[in-house]
Amino acid sequence: MQSTIQRGQLFWASCLALLVTSLSFGIRAGILGKLGTEFQLNASQLGVIAATAFWGFPLAVVIGGMIVDAIGMKRLLVMAFVFHLAGILLTIFASGYWTLFISTLLIGIANGTVEAACNPLVTALYPDNKTTKLNHFHLWFPGGIVIGTLIVYFFTKAGLSWQIQVGTMLLPTLLYGFLFSRLKFPVTERVAAGVSTSEMYKSLGNPLFIFMIICMFGTAITELFTGQWIDILLKNVTDNAILILAVSTGVMVVGRGLAEPVVHRLSPQGVLLISAILAAAGIYLLGHTAGNMVFVGALIFGMGVCYFWPTMLGFVSENLPKTGAVGLNLMGGAGMFAVSIYMMFMGGYYDKLVGEKLPSGASLADYTAAPAGSEMANALGAAKSAAGPAVLNATLVIPIILTVAFAGLVIYMRGRKKPQQLSVAGA
Repeated sequence: MQSTIQRGQLFWASCLALLVTSLSFGIRAGILGKLGTEFQLNASQLGVIAATAFWGFPLAVVIGGMIVDAIGMKRLLVMAFVFHLAGILLTIFASGYWTLFISTLLIGIANGTVEAACNPLVTALYPDNKTTKLNHFHLWFPGGIVIGTLIVYFFTKAGLSWQIQVGTMLLPTLLYGFLFSRLKFPVTERVAAGVSTSEMYKSLGNPLFIFMIICMFGTAITELFTGQWIDILLKNVTDNAILILAVSTGVMVVGRGLAEPVVHRLSPQGVLLISAILAAAGIYLLGHTAGNMVFVGALIFGMGVCYFWPTMLGFVSENLPKTGAVGLNLMGGAGMFAVSIYMMFMGGYYDKLVGEKLPSGASLADYTAAPAGSEMANALGAAKSAAGPAVLNATLVIPIILTVAFAGLVIYMRGRKKPQQLSVAGA
């Protein structure tokens, strides 16, 4: 059976599925402000809509992780295709807050289902090179964000609507759906090795796994909240806020493509420590500089968050292999859940900061509806210019805490014997 598995085609189909996931992030980040204007939504409502994708993701990735061994990765990916298609079409034809909410939820569920199937698929396809191949797979996440932000930038310049921008996701969606429908899949690594389900769930109680789950909260918030909200937080500081996202994610694409020598030379835990330091420095520069220095901050930030997500997964897969697909998907689910909660909280916090900068008793809704160039519109712009960097300053605390945590992990791993990787039963 294994001889009929077309490893290369499965890997590239997985990359296409992840591309759709990342396009949804990049395009949504670019059109979030347009949605707020067209449907008269405030930052709190936009925060809830954006956060919906992040809690739809953990819902799908955790449930998918629990059932993937039973139903197989192929069926999960067919489900992802259906949810992606429905979510994209509903977004294009959205009429207000609730249709945007539901469509974003569907896309979030699709994104989580892709991760639930593709992360264990990659580790099953490349059992001897997991962290590197997970980085190569996950380079399509920032890669898709770069493509998505450039689509928003150039399509907007050309006067094309946000509906057309969203519609560009249909082509890769249909393509990955077709590819997966005709390919044969392996079983997950844990099933192939004969590790029992009870042993897998017991491994989830390992203190090291719990520590990594907690750290995943921080790495996911640092990477995804900052990237998803960069256009809103900095659009009143620079005219090219969306290009800042393109710069940081472009760095991530290159970095993940060059993951093999980096990971092998520094070890996964060493990579995580350096990443946290650079992420903190990047966020500091984004919140405390102006002009071209903002792009320097974006460059350093991109270098910092580059390896976070795939290296966290690779560390667990290599050092806690018996946690299996459930372990990988709990990590992803925990990260996205943390981002969803943080995003909803920070949306309200952003509105509060903006309100505090306006005259006493002012209505934020009235100022938002004020015509461009008016005194009220200018006052709102000034308030947002102050509020965005303040949100970044609050977020800066997270990578600083991660720096301390990963320094401890480096010290701990020096004295810990690396476990043997799973071997296929009967091999």
